[in-house]
Amino acid sequence: MSNNPEVHINPMTSLTPAIKAWEFYLLDQGKSVYTVKAFLGDLELLTRYLPPDRTIGSITTADLNQFLAWLTGGRGIPCSPKSLSRRITSIKSFFRWLHSGGRILVDPAEKVVQQSVISPLPEILTEEEQAKLLDTASEMRTAVKPDPRPYLLYTLLISTGIKKGECLAIHLNHIDLESPDAPFLFVRYANAASRYKERKIRLTADWVQAYQEYLQRYKPVDTLFPWSPRRLEYILEDLGKDAGLQQHVSFDMCRWSCAVNDWKSGMDPEALRQKLGISKIQWREIQMKIRQLVGEKTA
Repeated sequence: MSNNPEVHINPMTSLTPAIKAWEFYLLDQGKSVYTVKAFLGDLELLTRYLPPDRTIGSITTADLNQFLAWLTGGRGIPCSPKSLSRRITSIKSFFRWLHSGGRILVDPAEKVVQQSVISPLPEILTEEEQAKLLDTASEMRTAVKPDPRPYLLYTLLISTGIKKGECLAIHLNHIDLESPDAPFLFVRYANAASRYKERKIRLTADWVQAYQEYLQRYKPVDTLFPWSPRRLEYILEDLGKDAGLQQHVSFDMCRWSCAVNDWKSGMDPEALRQKLGISKIQWREIQMKIRQLVGEKTA
């Protein structure tokens, strides 16, 4: 008898074992545990809505549309447009997997309308605010008791646009100062499923100099920033306060500000997409937001 739960899935299988088999498949494909957990949570709601003896082959498009209507108006618990969009994605992914593997004859989720949600525009730093942060970080770097951390962290984020997780994952050997072209940061991922996001981003000569000062001051052994995510967030927030800014400076704010800076400078859109490490599908929405942030008209 096969130990693979996928082998036993057919139209007469109930939802719970089918979802369990899908979980094995997702993990085998290298999906993160957080992604899998979100998918399973969405499908668990479907199992609670449908009768327990309902088989996967008997589920119809009408059933799924009624389930979505229950989520938004009959469950008694608020379901935001963003949550609804994600749950539709989960349902579509699950039934597409069942259908593509021949486990069901018809995909009932194929005609369920995907409700895309465009989140609000992110908050970015103005050129004046960026200058204030740079001046303040420079003062900290050259103070009587110098601390190069705020300067190193802020200038890295505002020039590379990397995400918080990517920043925390930087190891010292990801920084190449010997490249004949220019020093660069190699953004790497341990998860094989995220390898497509890996990329090289050039580093400025000034950042490299601050990096050397930082190495002498803190002597990191393995990771570039051997502190907790919250500690790095505090460094950015404190930098913003010292610079006299009203808003909390964050990783996300620096990432979007970097993207806007590069767009204004005339960087090729495809080069910017690759620098940010995002897929072509994600780029559609992100590019539209960038254009709105710089004041361009979008269709």
